[in-house]
Amino acid sequence: MANSSNILITHDSDGAALAAPVNTARCNGAAYKTRTIDDLHIKDERLRAAIEGTGHLLFDGGMGTMLQAAGMKAGALPELLNFEEPQVITDIQRQYVGAGCDVITANTFGANAHKLDGAATVADVFAAAVTCAREAGARYVAGDIGPIGALLRPLGTLSFDEAYDLFAEEVHAGVAAGVDLFIIETMTDLAEIKAAVLACRENSDLPVFATMTFEEDGRTFLGTSPEVAAITLDAIGADVLGINCSQGPAELRGLAERMLTVTDKPVMVQANAGLPRVDDNGNTVFDVQAPEYAEAVAGMIEDGVSVVGGCCGTTPTHMAALRTLIDNHTPSSRHRKPSMSVTSAQTVVDLPCDGHKIAVIGERINPTGKKRLQQALRDGDLDYVVSQGISQQEQGADILDVNVGLPEIDEVKIIQQATEQLQGSTLLPLQIDSTDPAAVEAAVRRYAGKPIINSVNGKQQIMNEIFPLVAHYGTNVVGLTLDEGGIPDTAEARFAIAERIVAEAARYGIGPDRILIDCLVMTASTNQRQAEQILRAMSLCKERLGVKCALGVSNISFGLPARPLLGSVFLAAAFGAGLDAPIMNPGSKRFMDTVYSYRVLSVEDEGSTGYIERYAGWTDPYKIAANPAAAQAVSTDAAPAVGTAGTDGNDDPIRRMVVSGRKGEIAAETERLLADHDAMDLINNHFIPALDEVGVLFDQGKFFLPQLMASAEAARVGFDTIKRLMPAGEIADKGKICVATVKGDIHDIGKNIVKMLLDNYGYTVFDLGRDVDPQEVLKTVKKRDIKLVGLSALMTTTVVAMEETIKLLHAEVPDVKIIVGGAVLTPEYAKQIGADYYAKDAAESARIAEEVFGR
Repeated sequence: MANSSNILITHDSDGAALAAPVNTARCNGAAYKTRTIDDLHIKDERLRAAIEGTGHLLFDGGMGTMLQAAGMKAGALPELLNFEEPQVITDIQRQYVGAGCDVITANTFGANAHKLDGAATVADVFAAAVTCAREAGARYVAGDIGPIGALLRPLGTLSFDEAYDLFAEEVHAGVAAGVDLFIIETMTDLAEIKAAVLACRENSDLPVFATMTFEEDGRTFLGTSPEVAAITLDAIGADVLGINCSQGPAELRGLAERMLTVTDKPVMVQANAGLPRVDDNGNTVFDVQAPEYAEAVAGMIEDGVSVVGGCCGTTPTHMAALRTLIDNHTPSSRHRKPSMSVTSAQTVVDLPCDGHKIAVIGERINPTGKKRLQQALRDGDLDYVVSQGISQQEQGADILDVNVGLPEIDEVKIIQQATEQLQGSTLLPLQIDSTDPAAVEAAVRRYAGKPIINSVNGKQQIMNEIFPLVAHYGTNVVGLTLDEGGIPDTAEARFAIAERIVAEAARYGIGPDRILIDCLVMTASTNQRQAEQILRAMSLCKERLGVKCALGVSNISFGLPARPLLGSVFLAAAFGAGLDAPIMNPGSKRFMDTVYSYRVLSVEDEGSTGYIERYAGWTDPYKIAANPAAAQAVSTDAAPAVGTAGTDGNDDPIRRMVVSGRKGEIAAETERLLADHDAMDLINNHFIPALDEVGVLFDQGKFFLPQLMASAEAARVGFDTIKRLMPAGEIADKGKICVATVKGDIHDIGKNIVKMLLDNYGYTVFDLGRDVDPQEVLKTVKKRDIKLVGLSALMTTTVVAMEETIKLLHAEVPDVKIIVGGAVLTPEYAKQIGADYYAKDAAESARIAEEVFGR
């Protein structure tokens, strides 16, 4: 949906972001053209070969450590050196050119308006940086786009559209300056990197390379795995994708392998030269030397990685060693097993094309026939919507269908808010369900992951509306077997519509592995002969079209008694006919019993492990005479999934609401319990144990940062309720904490997360911001009588300032304890600079605070 320059109009005449730019362009008469490699402006055949995956490409290595070695002052903005000391930048880049690097990364990593904060314009920084790289003799100059330095909603306050605009400004500046491609790097937030990729694609025709950075547990700090990253980046149109920074090359090989299994796009890796440490002279150094680095990268190249380079601590010597690996070498051929993949920011639901796996799509977030949900949507009560998502996750859903369509609400606005809130509270991928293409696009554009669109059908007008969205955002799609003539009676006629949908999708570059055909269930009470036709139609689609199949199963029993009984039998028959994704209520125990049982028969539940765990103590509900009480319990039409909140015999409502992040329900429950509980008893014996449990789930990798924060937010609502209802002074002060990003460092995302979490745990937190002078920290500690200080640093060059702050505090206020954290730190590093504690994440900061202040 672009003009002749492939540029999408994303804002209106007043400069406001369009909710649905692709749909708006269609409504204005523009024809959509799917972006292919032939639409890119590629400088030469060598670069094209790298994008096609048939040739290698060598990026340059670290810049920060090279600048430090060249004498850059701690805390200086590297991007300003493009003006102040351009020769220093060019000299470093010339060394990389001499080492054989194909791509020189312009010194623009932090050149967004938020980080520059008025120190220079984005356009001027890009122009000066590209000039430096060209003077160094670069064959290709990459416009470097790093993180904004602020959290996106729902964790932070920055909207997706605001992030997009910041990135688009960089893209325009890069194009004007003459870059050959864009490299988006060191990203940890899937929503943020999606905004950056879309900004590149929609505002230029240059190739887009995109990489994320991962922690030692194999996930980004927001919980994104290599598989989720690769699937999503591939879907939204990155031309080359991969990993940068993080750890040393040996540690990243396994993560790269995981990416290679889920994408056909070229994969790139730019590893660090190991982890940093402080030498005897106080300098930050990396220990992996060039030979060891090259040996580890050689293994990745053998696995199929085709684009390589370096990040923190690497030098021209490291890159020269990589040059010898790729000269006269052709990238290894790769063969990915095709599958339908649906992702959230933390979870992949994978339906392999050569197997039969079941993905339950929860249907409860749909106002049709649900008066309570209808009223919640009218009232803007999104907490209720989120609670429906959380419940379905607990009950065993794999994907959540999200439909907020009511004629009297602003669906475009509400569906964005609902999907945003659901992503912050559940781990499940979403299916965006609406008949309004503007609402569909508004949600999928801003969704962190690869969703499903529900739905398209055989009507040409609907295909014209929906397929451009599926193509542009790389989503999956449900195809309904109805057209201008309605829903056909026969299996063959339904199949014919499905065949037409698949053929039309192919015109947009959408393969059958991204299509779920729904053959549309008719109620047996009025269309009894249709049941067999539906099942036959589904079998035909599976056998002849290579698609997956979805089905809204509950409609089969409408108007008949014992609906769960008939529905569960039909569901079993549908599984036998090839159903992959039943759209159903996971709170129906009969339906879920059928799902868990079929997973044994299809060998999805290998060894019947899950089945045995769930049903080892099962009592047959038909044995009513033998044990009526047990039968009554078993026949209850709701059952949470094993291992989720509420299944371990602990029926503490506060614990359940905190663990599941139900902040909309917890205030009323807290107020009720205060009628016969002491306030401190409620805090110490209900809220704190619940938060401890959340911390354990986080450590185990079952919860990620968004869920951790959702639980903490629920606890905060409870704490606030107690404070509001209890007399002043009855609630003990948990303690005062000061947090700051150290002098010279402008990165404060990690510090902000720690502050939010500690706030929600009930501590009084004084946030001094970023680039904080040691004396300012000391002044606040003395003035506020603070006992615990948290210091953050992201840049290797600012660890010196962190050490200076620690020494000052220990000398002036020796009783104060100091926590340090940040991407460049390790436990050993923290100990070397004199910190009392090292926190690898926000949850660890909360545990340390409990240790310092006691319960």
